[in-house]
Amino acid sequence: MKPRLESRNMVKCCLPNSKLYHLALALCLSSLCDTRVGASIHEYKDGAFIRRYNSYFFHGGSEGLYASKNHDDIQEDKPVKGKSFIRFESIIFRRPKESAERKNEMQQKTGLLEALIVPIKDRDKIGGSYLNSTAICCTPELANSGSCKVGEVIIHDDPNSSPDGPKRLQTFFEGNNEVAEMVLQTVEITHDGMYYLYFMFCDPELLGTTISGRTVWRNPDGYLPGKMAPLMPFSGFMSLAYLGLGLVWFLWFTRYWKDVIQLHFHITAVIGLGMSEMALWYFEYANFNANGSRPAAITFWAVTFSAVKKTVSRLLLLVVSMGYGVVRPTLGALTLKVLLLGVGYFMASEALGLFENLGNINDFYGKARLILVLPVAVLDACFIVWIFSALSQTLEKLQVRRSGAKFVLYQKFTNSLAASVLVSIAWIGYELYFNAADPLGELWRRAWIIPAFWALLAYMLLIVVCVLWAPSPNPTRYPTLLVSTIVTHAPEIVDQREKNNPMKHTFLGLQVFIFRGDGR
Repeated sequence: MKPRLESRNMVKCCLPNSKLYHLALALCLSSLCDTRVGASIHEYKDGAFIRRYNSYFFHGGSEGLYASKNHDDIQEDKPVKGKSFIRFESIIFRRPKESAERKNEMQQKTGLLEALIVPIKDRDKIGGSYLNSTAICCTPELANSGSCKVGEVIIHDDPNSSPDGPKRLQTFFEGNNEVAEMVLQTVEITHDGMYYLYFMFCDPELLGTTISGRTVWRNPDGYLPGKMAPLMPFSGFMSLAYLGLGLVWFLWFTRYWKDVIQLHFHITAVIGLGMSEMALWYFEYANFNANGSRPAAITFWAVTFSAVKKTVSRLLLLVVSMGYGVVRPTLGALTLKVLLLGVGYFMASEALGLFENLGNINDFYGKARLILVLPVAVLDACFIVWIFSALSQTLEKLQVRRSGAKFVLYQKFTNSLAASVLVSIAWIGYELYFNAADPLGELWRRAWIIPAFWALLAYMLLIVVCVLWAPSPNPTRYPTLLVSTIVTHAPEIVDQREKNNPMKHTFLGLQVFIFRGDGR
């Protein structure tokens, strides 16, 4: 699998101050380590070989594979349950016509191509480094020492090493044929590890040769790649967790339905989206694990629900930070800006998600991905900056109005967000260390923890919002300040003759009381 790159961008919808902006940029680095892409059926279409020293190679894929649990013989026509293997299907090599015409049609072997399956721990056994040579293919000089055969890739055969070392599969061009077809064969995996597959040749006359076909990689419990396999039960667990939260929220919602405000409906929507998102990802992984390829329809809806949920969750945090439903009845002139930010984030997140999960992994170009991840990362920065700026303003307003109960509520919310920021920064540092220390994927068993953490953190933040803004039997917890805000922001509606009474006003024909002090 090809490495993945991500970066950031900026939009005009947020007006950051310098401290918050630097914090936001730090949090945006979290997008650098998202690792959801994977494939168990690697397809090749006219793939070109790249020169490396005196060899030419094509990267056929890499995955973490667990050892077979069943040691019965593999049947080529059907997979055996509990087997782990790499199967070569319909692999065709095509060399240039000019190269084929130079060969004698009566000659049997006129060009050698090799498929190498290399456990990452044995990568140093490929090439002539143990012979103090930089060559990858055997040269006549090295062949004279009896270490290798001319025209083949050098593999160090150490009798003291594990038998599960690099494996070589050879295919030959016959006569002056332009096409060579690899025999259908299956290589069983007997040890856990990260495996790399390379197709290689050493003959310069084969320059211009292309490869087509596919390889199938399977783990003992299914086709799901090793580093993605734990995400299936995790998604199922998180779906049940959202379901449990939804049931508790529904009971509380119905108990105090008379005191429900608009904000509570938004929280309900986020809970429902989270449950649907995780359920869809579970079924997507389950289907992938059973069939070896990603179901386009389920993957599309999983990506879409994920993008919608991320967008609505961020908007919820933003409007809560602005005091919506508690300090202000509406967002007023900010509504359009909030909606534009939300729509922009959804579109960027949807495009990136579809590119990651529905694109052909062998055509996963870093530059194209960089273009798509750039706006997502920086729109996240805008959300973070705007949320903390709005929280600061809301706390200031509550303190000026001496609304003690609401001030304590927002203080708790601010402390929770601050704690999540500190945890996020620490985790980003771990992600950067993880990627820097493991460029070849040797720690593939732990890779699933990276995306799982962010899903868990989002769930914990949602629980905090549900606890702090749960429907309350106290009629003055939310609506009191809401009414006070309406009167405060609409003084022209209040009858001038009633302004002499600081505790009582008429608003739209109704008697409204403005509570002071601690807001109770």
